Amino acid sequence: MRKSKFNETQIVAMLKDAESGIPVADLLREHGVSKATFFKWRSKYGGATVSDVKRLRELEAENAKLKRMYADLALENAAIKDVLNRKL
Repeated sequence: MRKSKFNETQIVAMLKDAESGIPVADLLREHGVSKATFFKWRSKYGGATVSDVKRLRELEAENAKLKRMYADLALENAAIKDVLNRKL
């Protein structure tokens, strides 16, 4: 997946500018962003502050780590059950 050239702080600042009354078309032209990208950002980060976005990123990383841990344990558990069933 391609990395955005804007970080979360810049995205939140752009959304705040749009909320403050700057026309969206002018804002998009100034920053070189498409309408689709802007509205996708607005649906994801709308009403959020910079600290909220950083916390969201931390939670997503922790969630991914926990999912990997669960997958490893489930695989190990299935292998142990398979070995035990063969011995019986």
